[in-house]
Amino acid sequence: MNKPSLALLSLLLPAAAAAQSFAVANARIFDGERTIPHGTVVVRDGKIESVGPDVKVPEGMERIDAGGGTLLPGLIDAHTHTFLGGLDRALVFGVTTELDMGNAPAVAAHLREEQARPGGVANRADLFSAGNLATVPNGHGTQYGLPIPTLSKPEEAQDWVDARIAEGSDYIKIVIEDLSAYGKSRPTLDRETVAALVKAAHARGKLAVVHVSTAATARQAIEAGVDGLVHLFTDRAPDPDFVRLVAERKAFVIPTLTVLESANGIAAGRTLVEDVRLRGLLLPSEVEHLKTFYPVKTAGGMPVALDTVRQLAAAGVPVLAGSDTPNPGTMHGASVHREMELLVQAGLTPEQALAAATSAPARAFRLTDRGRIAPGLRADLVLVAGDPLKDITETRNLVRVWKGGVAVKR
Repeated sequence: MNKPSLALLSLLLPAAAAAQSFAVANARIFDGERTIPHGTVVVRDGKIESVGPDVKVPEGMERIDAGGGTLLPGLIDAHTHTFLGGLDRALVFGVTTELDMGNAPAVAAHLREEQARPGGVANRADLFSAGNLATVPNGHGTQYGLPIPTLSKPEEAQDWVDARIAEGSDYIKIVIEDLSAYGKSRPTLDRETVAALVKAAHARGKLAVVHVSTAATARQAIEAGVDGLVHLFTDRAPDPDFVRLVAERKAFVIPTLTVLESANGIAAGRTLVEDVRLRGLLLPSEVEHLKTFYPVKTAGGMPVALDTVRQLAAAGVPVLAGSDTPNPGTMHGASVHREMELLVQAGLTPEQALAAATSAPARAFRLTDRGRIAPGLRADLVLVAGDPLKDITETRNLVRVWKGGVAVKR
């Protein structure tokens, strides 16, 4: 895959639009943690000024009638890859922030520089990125055409992590992947080097998150002290004490159920293509991509993943919504809506699924200015018709999106 040039990225990122002041009234409000059945949100100069059932619209301020619809925080996709673009498309579907799990550092740095300017960038989702992945020579992650600095020994870990931080990585992503779940073979990091990478990341105050695809490597990662898993597994059921161990270590999990469907021969995005609420928003190329999947299957399949998510949620483990777009069957923005639907199928309540795409990733990744509708935070907002607290798929019934108080042209 060819990476975009910085010159091209500059053309795609116009100057910031002026933040707006307005009020959204007559709304059901999910603030990221709890639901206000009927209330008003006041936005001033791009930030939330007040929210609640008794809030009054200031005199002279624009009043937007939600018509009894539901106002949500801007959605956060906790697992994406953006070296081919897509942040503008994410915003169309209400995703105002993406957490990138592997990108060319120069591309990620350029995007972060743009969004850090006063007023940010209004026409695309914000990005936080791991930058380069921690993997061995010829390991998973080296096959995509991006030059990746590798390592293979524990004593190399601190220098490797320090180099990523110097490049601007917001967190450190470690890859434990030998492809055994898919009947293949690839070299991967050993246990000692993984532990050294986690220690090195923590020594610099950075989160350490890990790519896994088997129950055994997921356990290995948790035992190494990682902050979170950025995938679940479908090879077999977890060990009896796995969920307890995750909860005790206070780790979070991004199941990426949409891509696990794709990795089990299921077109995860087909339901999005067939949903009339999304027609007119999906581009023809996106429609075709959402119908695709990997021609493989694992031994345990989706029943393992769904049951593991159910157990994790019951144990109080933070579950985050992430799509791993742009893998087959996924796309920026739209796939978060499928991920929330799958989380509900796995046993989360709609409110928990909404938190998984808003406050939970903001809390896990220390993003203190977003993820909730609360005074002083960014006015990243999504208005949908209907009640996703009863039917999670109503998040697809998009009416309006604001990023930093600026209305998104959809």
